[in-house]
Amino acid sequence: MRAVIAPDPGGPDALVVADLPDPTAGPGEVVLDVRATAINRADTQQRQGHYPPPPGASDVLGLECSGFVAEVGPDVEGWAVGDEVCALLAGGGYGEKVAVPAGQVMPVPQGVDLVTAGALPEVACTVWSNVFMIAGLQQGETLLVHGGAGGIGTFAIQLAHALGARVITTAGSEEKLEVCRSLGADVTINYREQDFVDEVKKATDGAGVDVILDNMGAKYLARNVDALATEGRLVVIGMQGGAKGELDLGVLMRKRASVAATTLRSRPPTGPGGKAEIVAAVLHDVWPDVERGVVRPIVDRRLPMSRAAEAHRVVEASEHIGKVLLLPED
Repeated sequence: MRAVIAPDPGGPDALVVADLPDPTAGPGEVVLDVRATAINRADTQQRQGHYPPPPGASDVLGLECSGFVAEVGPDVEGWAVGDEVCALLAGGGYGEKVAVPAGQVMPVPQGVDLVTAGALPEVACTVWSNVFMIAGLQQGETLLVHGGAGGIGTFAIQLAHALGARVITTAGSEEKLEVCRSLGADVTINYREQDFVDEVKKATDGAGVDVILDNMGAKYLARNVDALATEGRLVVIGMQGGAKGELDLGVLMRKRASVAATTLRSRPPTGPGGKAEIVAAVLHDVWPDVERGVVRPIVDRRLPMSRAAEAHRVVEASEHIGKVLLLPED
């Protein structure tokens, strides 16, 4: 099969298309013929040498995909060759084929085409596990989403809005803020021109927000805590702004607030808190909203896998709204 790999750390041009052996389905696995994958920030970090795959995972980049079931391994029930599916991966999405544990495979939601479904698994599982399973966002509470125009952000806005939460989001241009508003954001903040802490306090009469979904990490840590309400919950899912920051525990304690930092990729396939548990929750709680059209994947552009370097440049420059897809070439 053809696949995109990063044999040496570097910029987008470090990505190369290589011929690799086809994967085979081991016990509890299926092999998928990939029809689409999506670019995630974790892919760009892996390319740079900062985010190696978990032990045993494929060196091929790509944390999600959609396609057809091509092979069913031993001890797998519920899937058959030819099924249209999408899947959460620990790696391997930038290839023509990928092997994946059956518990991480999901049917393509009704009303979503097979290629577009490649934009769903990572965002759906990330948002649901962090905003709802960990932070416990409730109807009537307020959520602050940083980077609201990205893949994670556009999905988080829609899910929180569908729940009946109030949504505040940041983005870097008026075009992106308008998209956020169209998806259900109640308050939008241009982080290039406005201080998000000041704007949050204005929008909440000084109370702060109940939940923050943050992709910046250290750069925003202290300011995020400042923006939290009493008993607020901050969930950090990215380190675009650095890995080491200073946390004032006194402020956190006075607010009775909490900070959680999570990754999805390193979770085990099964067991408590594993990927299969999250996928099952997404199928039960998120897929119905997707099939009703209440929540939809936002796709910025679709590129062939031979243009993976271009796709990485687009994502790293934040030129996209929603997800950037890569498609295998016939």
